[in-house]
Amino acid sequence: MRQTTYETNTLVQDRAVLVSLITPEIRRGSADPEHSLQELVNLAETAGVDVAATVTQHRDAPDSKWFVGKGKVEELKAIGDERGANTFIFDQELSGAQVRNLEEALDAKIIDRTQLILDIFAQRAKTREGIIQVELAQLSYLLPRLSGQGRNLSRLGGGIGTRGPGETKLETDRRHIRERIADLKRQLSDVVRHRKLHRERRRKNGVVQVALVGYTNAGKSTLLRELTSADVLVENRLFATLDPTSRMLTLPSGKEVLLTDTVGFIQNLPHDLVAAFRATLEEVNEADLLLHVIDCSSPMREEQMRVVGSILSELGAADKPQLTIFNKKDLCGGAGAASFGLLPSDSDTMLISAYDAEDLARLRQKIQDKLAGDTRTFALPAERGDLIALAYRIGEVVDRETAGDKLLLKVELNKQDFEVLGGPLHEYLEQRP
Repeated sequence: MRQTTYETNTLVQDRAVLVSLITPEIRRGSADPEHSLQELVNLAETAGVDVAATVTQHRDAPDSKWFVGKGKVEELKAIGDERGANTFIFDQELSGAQVRNLEEALDAKIIDRTQLILDIFAQRAKTREGIIQVELAQLSYLLPRLSGQGRNLSRLGGGIGTRGPGETKLETDRRHIRERIADLKRQLSDVVRHRKLHRERRRKNGVVQVALVGYTNAGKSTLLRELTSADVLVENRLFATLDPTSRMLTLPSGKEVLLTDTVGFIQNLPHDLVAAFRATLEEVNEADLLLHVIDCSSPMREEQMRVVGSILSELGAADKPQLTIFNKKDLCGGAGAASFGLLPSDSDTMLISAYDAEDLARLRQKIQDKLAGDTRTFALPAERGDLIALAYRIGEVVDRETAGDKLLLKVELNKQDFEVLGGPLHEYLEQRP
C-alpha cells in the first residue's frame, strides 16, 4: 500500500497558510527566499491545497521550540482562525519537536517543504518503481522525526503491527517503519537489477541514449512529445512527469537514438528523494548526451540552472556531454530573447521554442553533430561482412573505397561506442588522417 505523509484527496480540502522564515544565513545562501516562497505556493497548488495566506518572518536564527518566534505563532493562530485554515506549510525543514509544538499551539496539521514535495510525488507515482521510491523516501524522512509526528502519523494509512512484549507504541512504530524500509529497499534492488539489464542490453545493441534534464516545468515533456510524436502527458504544472519516459528519436541522418524524459529538479529537493530515485536517475549517468532544458522566461533561470548543475554533480553526471537548451523563447518577448545574444552556430547552447518546427530541426541536427564524435578509418578484409556490418551499426559511414582485397571505411562514431562495441574493429583501425 502506498503511504503518504498527509492526504490532499480527502473530502475536506486542505486550506493552508504558508510560512517562510528568513534569516541572515538564508539571505546569504544562493536561493532567493521570496522566490522560494512563491515556489512553495506553486507546490501547494500542485498538491491540491487551497492557499489562504502567506506569512514571512525575519529573525536572526530559527527558534528551537517553535521555529518562528512565539509572537509569530500567536499571529499564525489568529490568521488561521480568520481564514479557516486547517494546515500550515513551512518553507523550511522542521524538526520533530517543532512539528509537535506547532501542532499543539495551532491545533492544525503542520507540513514542511520536504513533506509537501514527497506528497506530490506520492500523488504522481504510477509505476511500481515510482511508488516504491516515493514510499521509501517518505519513511526515511519520517523515521528520525517520529517522536514529533502526532496528527501526521495518524494519516499514514495502514495499521501499525502488533506490539511486542514491553514495547511502547513509539518503539513499535519505529520497528515497523525500519522493517518496511528494509522491505522496500529489497524490492527496489530488484528493480535496479532489471533496469541495469535493460541498459546493458541497449548498450550491447549499440543504442545511443540522450536524456532530458532540467528544472521542473521547464518544458522537457513538451520537447519529448514534439521531437518524437510521443503520446506523453504535458501539463503546465510542477512535476507533471515523475516516471521516466523513453521514445526513439530519428536524427537527420536517419539514425535513431533513445530520448528519455526524466523527473524535474527543484531547489531543496529532499535528499531522501534523490537517494530513493537514484535508480531512475541512473538513466542520466548512462546517457551519451544530456539536453539541459531551461525555461528562458523564468526570472530565476540562473538559480534554476545552478540547482540542476548541483544535482547533476551529486549524481556524478556533471561531466557528461551537454547541450544547453533555452526553451520557451516565445514567452521571453523580444527583449528577453535578445538578452541571450547571438549564439554562434558551433555553440553548445540554443534558444528555441518546442513548438517551432525550424527550431526542432536545428536541435535534431545539433544532437547529431554532438553525438558524431571522431572520424576513424578502418581497412577491413572484403570478405568480412560481419565486421563491415558492425562498422555500419556503431557509427555513420561517411565514405568507402576499395583498395585491393581491403574495404576502406571512414566512419563517424563516438569514443564510448567504439570502446564498448568496436572491439573486433580495433586491429583494423588505420592510423592515418
